[in-house]
Amino acid sequence: MSPLMKAVRFHEFGGPEVLRYEDAPKPEFGAGEVLVRVHAVGLNPPDWYLREGYKMLPAEWQPKVSFPVIAGTDISGVVEAIADNVENFAIGDEVYSMVRFPSGLAGGSEGYAEYVRVPESQLARKPAGIGHVQAAGAPMSLLTAWQFMIELGHDEQNPLQQNRHEPVPLEGKTVLVNGAAGGVGHLAVQLAKWKGAHVIAVASGKNEAILRELGADEMIDYNKAVPEDIVGDVDLVVDTVGGSKTGRFLRTLKRGGALFPIFPLGFSGANEAKHLGVTVSTTQVRSNGPQLEQIGSLLDDGTIRVVIDSTYPLSEARQAHERAAKGHIQGKIVLTSK
Repeated sequence: MSPLMKAVRFHEFGGPEVLRYEDAPKPEFGAGEVLVRVHAVGLNPPDWYLREGYKMLPAEWQPKVSFPVIAGTDISGVVEAIADNVENFAIGDEVYSMVRFPSGLAGGSEGYAEYVRVPESQLARKPAGIGHVQAAGAPMSLLTAWQFMIELGHDEQNPLQQNRHEPVPLEGKTVLVNGAAGGVGHLAVQLAKWKGAHVIAVASGKNEAILRELGADEMIDYNKAVPEDIVGDVDLVVDTVGGSKTGRFLRTLKRGGALFPIFPLGFSGANEAKHLGVTVSTTQVRSNGPQLEQIGSLLDDGTIRVVIDSTYPLSEARQAHERAAKGHIQGKIVLTSK
């Protein structure tokens, strides 16, 4: 009989109430893999998309799921054991990772647990200057912002567009970040500022102080103003909300500018973008240990900071998902398992 651990699993699709904190088999790791004792797990939208059965996707795109499922991609913890052919990590190393994404869309990432197996290529050393909670809040959101804005880091074809996504130079440019206080947004603000851009943050007014602190040069409270009515001549819009309304930002862009919707499904403004001379481009964030290692230096020295909305014990994953469902998240929600 396999040794057991505690994990959060669900046995059917549904709301936060389907999440159960229960015994589960401890994972068995194979060649090229590392077993990590998880200290913290960051929450991300794919966690609740999976829990709900990816109902927003067309049926042919919905991954086939085998129950029970353990969600969760973003982990920070300590190496417990390694396969014989693992060369870059040792037992006791503090590490962080975005595990098996997007290959784990159907539940293969399994981060909501006391232990998780991680391919060596997707693992990086946890920045010494931050704790496990901040490190667990970083991977998916920071890799998303990095791969959209700084360096793609892979050549996998994006099924939503024919051309390869290309980040654009940011120094001296004007960058508008919509949803600037959220997980990806608050990191996109910081990366754009680090690269020398003039940053316009769009968020609710209660987030102005933290966004100014993170480097935003201008702030638009969407409760008081419609951004596309008052902003123009922008070089890049990073719309972390995306969806069917992302086309409204096309008219804020100068000719030759670019719109990067993080969630592109529902966008219908291709003809308008072509008429305006604007590029619309997206990509799918992918696990990448070397990129996390590279970005780690920015987290280590405080250049990039992960803002934590709230933390919950692993046993209260349901409450954490209920918090996420209320929206207006400032930064990241994180589960702690030790």
